[in-house]
Amino acid sequence: MSLAYDFHDPRTARPSAALTEVMDRLGAKSTFERDEEIYAQGDDVEHLYRLVSGVVRTTRLAADGRRQVGDFYYPGDLFGLEVGPDHQFSAEALTSCEVQVVRRASVRAFAGDVELDRAILEATRRELQRTQDHLLLLGRRSAREKVAAFLLNLAEGAVPGAVDLPMGRQDMADYLGLTIETVSRMLTQLQDEEIVEFPTFRRFQVKRPEMLAALVD
Repeated sequence: MSLAYDFHDPRTARPSAALTEVMDRLGAKSTFERDEEIYAQGDDVEHLYRLVSGVVRTTRLAADGRRQVGDFYYPGDLFGLEVGPDHQFSAEALTSCEVQVVRRASVRAFAGDVELDRAILEATRRELQRTQDHLLLLGRRSAREKVAAFLLNLAEGAVPGAVDLPMGRQDMADYLGLTIETVSRMLTQLQDEEIVEFPTFRRFQVKRPEMLAALVD
């Protein structure tokens, strides 16, 4: 007997309370250390993943060995849902992570085919939006605009003050389609112009938000 769970909430990129409840009941929590693989590119899509703590990145290796960073996921985010039978990207712990994992078959048995299909459809819609946002970012004319937009996006989702930068320069470069040298140069320029400040390598503060926003518009 299936339960009438509403698996999606269009107002947020997070899974609905109902899906969270199902995952809390059925899921197991696993811990991953920094750079540890959660699932590999090409693996069968068998599980749902919800990030409890830490940051996860998805990556894809091209045939020539180049790495592309697909996206970054934060606590509360659902990841690993795809429409095909296998994963197009691998998922790795960018920091020490705790991840809630549940088999799709278990969710299907608990909540029914219709509810799971709705969850997959909504997750796919959110992933498509992520992909579109990423393409818009890659389409910006200059490296300066790309780096500014990336920092602005992180700052908008954080509390006022210093913003955590869990990803390294190479991760940023592979996400933005730039070289690590270009990313480092752009960050140095923004700091020299007192638009942002880096008190540590992995934290920054926006000093002149209007100027950072102007670089993006």
